[in-house]
Amino acid sequence: MAGKVRSAVSSWLSQVGDLAGFAARAVRDIPRPPYEFGEILRHLYELGARSAPLVAVSGLAVGVVLSMHTRATLERFGAESMIPAGLAMALIRETGPLTAGLLLAGRIGAGIGAELAAMRVTEQIDALEAIGVDSFRFLVVTRVIACLIAFPLLTTILNFAGIFGGFLAETLASGMSFQLYMQRAFAMIDFPTFLPSTLKTMAFGFIIATASSFLGFRADQGTEGVGRASTQSVVLSSVLLIVVNVLLVQLIFVLFPTVR
Repeated sequence: MAGKVRSAVSSWLSQVGDLAGFAARAVRDIPRPPYEFGEILRHLYELGARSAPLVAVSGLAVGVVLSMHTRATLERFGAESMIPAGLAMALIRETGPLTAGLLLAGRIGAGIGAELAAMRVTEQIDALEAIGVDSFRFLVVTRVIACLIAFPLLTTILNFAGIFGGFLAETLASGMSFQLYMQRAFAMIDFPTFLPSTLKTMAFGFIIATASSFLGFRADQGTEGVGRASTQSVVLSSVLLIVVNVLLVQLIFVLFPTVR
């Protein structure tokens, strides 16, 4: 029994080390030319632009629900006027980035894992390397760069869709005008508040792209391996994202004291 435990722990630590090395290689190769601009633009469209409707609709729904719950709480204290500011602060600081990250871990993580796993089991990656193409730069680095660019933009879309959803819920409940709602919503939001929480989604994008690519590159056992890589990509990306988010929140408080 003890031998099995040691073997499992050793295997797990080996995989963690392999993932860390994979991520470190991505960090090293991102700033190094040549750049595959065509592939980066294609992935920006596939991973970014095509995710925008999902993010916008989800943000709208999150905003409506948050506004309803916030009103139910603040009404007890006669503080209904703080609903727009409270909603905007919650969305921009934490709810928006984390919700966007988890949504995109499901859509983008599964897609990257399945696509690269399919290329691995059908030997397309081996074929690229046989003709002298750096498969890591062509397949992984381009996706990582696309996610680094797309995630802050998608998070911003979700934040503003959520604020608009909050306005819809609030105007139906109290008849508040759009101008007054937006004035109150952004009364406590400034650039130092918006920037750190949005930029941390670049870390989310890096985590999802590298973890999913890592699992796709290691896929085997045919179509079963493709399905397993897709599922594991979502699970691993989501878990890493939640853990790293805790660390990033504390780091933001240290680097940006005014955000507290």
